[in-house]
Amino acid sequence: MNREQLTTLLTALADGTTDVSAALDALASWPGEELGYAHVDTQRAARTGHPEVIFGQGKSPAQIVGILEVLHRAGQDGLVTRVDEAKAHEVCARMDGLEPAVEWVPDARILRRLHAPREAEATGSIAVVCAGTSDLPVAEEAAVVAEFMGNKVSRFWDVGVAGIHRVIGHAEQLRSTRVIIVVAGMEGALASVVAGLVDKPVIAVPTSVGYGASFGGVAALLAMLNSCAAGVSVVNIDNGFGAAMQASLINKGA
Repeated sequence: MNREQLTTLLTALADGTTDVSAALDALASWPGEELGYAHVDTQRAARTGHPEVIFGQGKSPAQIVGILEVLHRAGQDGLVTRVDEAKAHEVCARMDGLEPAVEWVPDARILRRLHAPREAEATGSIAVVCAGTSDLPVAEEAAVVAEFMGNKVSRFWDVGVAGIHRVIGHAEQLRSTRVIIVVAGMEGALASVVAGLVDKPVIAVPTSVGYGASFGGVAALLAMLNSCAAGVSVVNIDNGFGAAMQASLINKGA
C-alpha cells in the first residue's frame, strides 16, 4: 500500500464510505507478509515513497514467484533486478495466466509486473549516460529502475571518452535534465568529463567491464572517487539500481 492508497482508505473510513472491518481487511498485510524465506515489505512505499524491489540474484524462481504473488495480493507492481535469462523464463512460465503479466527486460536483466503504464511523477528528468555497449546491462538497469520509480528518463548510449565528441555533442541535452547517471568501466573517465560540462549532480556508476588491470571495476571506482570535477558522487561497482534510487530522490526533490 502506497501513500495515495493509504490516504484513500483513511479518508473513506473517516467519511463513512467504508467501515472498520473493511479497513482492517485492507490493512491485513501490514507491515508485510512473512514467507519464511522472505518478509515482504508491502508498506515500504508508504514509508519511503518508493516500493520494495526484489534482488533476484541468488533467489530461486520459486522464491521470486512467492514474493511477486504477495505484491500482487497487495495490489502492488513488482520489479526484480539481476535475473538471468533461464530464471526469467521460468518465473514467467510459473506466473503464466496471472494478469497483469510478468515482463522480461533482457537488456536490463529485470523482470517487471505493472498494473498500468508508469507515468512520470516528477517534473524534471534523469539522464542515463553509458560509456560503451559493454556497459549497457548496468545502464539499462539504472534506466528501467528510474522509470519504475516514476521518472522521465533520457538515454545516451555509447558516448565514451574514446570519441569524446560524442558526449560533448549531447551537452545541451544533458544540461536540460535534473540529475545525470554516468555508467562507465575501463578507466571510468566519463563521469569527470560529464561533470565538467554540466551544472547538474552526477551519479557515477563504475562497471566491472575492462581488461585485467581494471580489477573488476576497482580501477573505475577509484578514478570516480578521485574525480577532480565537482558534484560527482559514486555508487558501488555495477550498482545501476542504487544510482537510479538516488537519482529518483534528487529528481523528486526528496
